[in-house]
Amino acid sequence: MDRKKLYPWYFASGAAALYFLLCFLPGVLGIGYSFTDWNNFTDEIRFVGLANYKRIFEGNSEYLLYIGNTILFTVVTTIAKTVVGLALALLLTRKFIKCKNFQRMIIFSPQVMSYLVVGLVFKSMLHPTTGFLNHFLRGIGLDALAQNWLTDLDIVFPTVMTVDTWKGMGYIMVVVIAGLLSIAPEYYEAAHMDGASFFQELCYITIPLLKPVLVNATVLNVTYGLRVFDMVYSLTNGGPGNATGVINTAVYKEFSKGDLAMGTTLSSVLFFIVLALLYFIIKSMESSEVEN
Repeated sequence: MDRKKLYPWYFASGAAALYFLLCFLPGVLGIGYSFTDWNNFTDEIRFVGLANYKRIFEGNSEYLLYIGNTILFTVVTTIAKTVVGLALALLLTRKFIKCKNFQRMIIFSPQVMSYLVVGLVFKSMLHPTTGFLNHFLRGIGLDALAQNWLTDLDIVFPTVMTVDTWKGMGYIMVVVIAGLLSIAPEYYEAAHMDGASFFQELCYITIPLLKPVLVNATVLNVTYGLRVFDMVYSLTNGGPGNATGVINTAVYKEFSKGDLAMGTTLSSVLFFIVLALLYFIIKSMESSEVEN
């Protein structure tokens, strides 16, 4: 019996060892270095306690802006991708829509491209003087709508979030479509017999039965949003100024400057934020299962 219990561990031990050496151990060492003054300019590493964390959470710290931008980006893109993805999924599962598979493929296709490629393409399209979007708007007489999309402080962050939503909405759409197709049609047939409207079906049948799918999609969107780097870096490099800077662009800048301790400190702060959020989400899911 003991050998049977140990048998699965023979297969998992190799992957577990690799995970420990390549993921867990570097993470622990990174948290440890966040309590030092580790940098590229000296070989001496001194323990400084919570000094790095104090620099981050000071009242006038620019790092608070990065944390705030990361949270704002996560909240807005998560809501936008979920709402737009759900709306597209509902539309592309209607019987009157023609060529549904082709349209699904077109909407999903940005998901297979890298974030760097998407960012560079949109950076070219949104250029204030040579970009396609402003040329198009001026060409149809809508000069007033032409903007400095990536340099105007008032609209640059919404622009970045819009591009990221466009990139990721197709994935959420596909996930939701899979959930919709798994709902038994008998529910809707009974609702039709009772004279339920589309919005009543949506509120009392579709959304409740899609709850597990929407929760999983939300977890994926939130974890991506908190770790975002590629899209912001390729579009604006965190600028203009620090207007679109997020935690991971700050980490990149700190490592580029040689302040390795501050880079690991910011990474540790992000790790604790993600860990706390995932703990909250898991506990919420467990409590809802108990209630059901």
